[in-house]
Amino acid sequence: MTDKMTTHQAQEDARNADILIYVNGRVVPRDQASVSVFDSGFMLGDGIWEGLRLYDGTWVFLDEHMDRLFEAAKAIDLDIGLDRKGVVSALLDTQNANDLHTDAHARLMITRGVKARPFQHPSLSRSGPTMVIIMEHSKPKLPRPIRLATVPHIRGLPMTQDPKLNSHSKLNCILACIAAEKAGADEALMLDLHGFVNTTNACNFFIVRKGAVWTSTGDYCMNGITRQKVIDLCRADGIPIFERNFSLVDTYGADESFLTGTFGAQTPVSEIDGRQIGTGQIGPVTERIRALYKALIKGKCA
Repeated sequence: MTDKMTTHQAQEDARNADILIYVNGRVVPRDQASVSVFDSGFMLGDGIWEGLRLYDGTWVFLDEHMDRLFEAAKAIDLDIGLDRKGVVSALLDTQNANDLHTDAHARLMITRGVKARPFQHPSLSRSGPTMVIIMEHSKPKLPRPIRLATVPHIRGLPMTQDPKLNSHSKLNCILACIAAEKAGADEALMLDLHGFVNTTNACNFFIVRKGAVWTSTGDYCMNGITRQKVIDLCRADGIPIFERNFSLVDTYGADESFLTGTFGAQTPVSEIDGRQIGTGQIGPVTERIRALYKALIKGKCA
């Protein structure tokens, strides 16, 4: 496939070559930003992260992102080393150092820190957490809707690796994405352990059937902040919305499909497993939800 793209495709921006990155309390040039090869995140994927968007000077839904970050830290017994105010201050300091005002993305990452020896046990991480914030000038640029392929990789049970957890351990999703690319698609559509349609490797998944919006029960997917905002907007605006189990048969017969995520907001889907969805372009319900979401963002930034 010659026109490869992803849900996180953005316009090229030369300013990102000179971006400053936060590393453990210091803001340094991009080419000087580094962590130890003994870091728990590099060695074992032992860490958590959040992706945030800057619109008109505001990190939108910041409270929700901080809630999710600190809940995840508690879940994996990770002491961030800063309170909520301290993490937000680090985010704002990095923003100000880069003179960012809008159309920016931040990836905030926290790991268990540098290990004394290259082994798994968390007690070997003795030097405190590692915290990195990467910011970029970033504006989504999708020349066409996304194509998905269903893959054999599933999102697992909470007692293995809870799919709601925004952890650094993303190998399962990466393998799903690779399988989808091998099938000629952009990204992967993943099922849950019961065979119901669940999520993609990178975003939450929705379909529209006869004017009603469907998404998974949420039991086996990331607890996406944008996902919840879409659900809330549908309910407030009178758009029928169902969190339910549904099959690939239901999906192939959908009138519209779209993905949600912090970066792309609502990304239309044109094709799933070689089957065109609706007209193959963004549909009227998706357009309506996009407009509602943009109005919500504008209100947050006012």
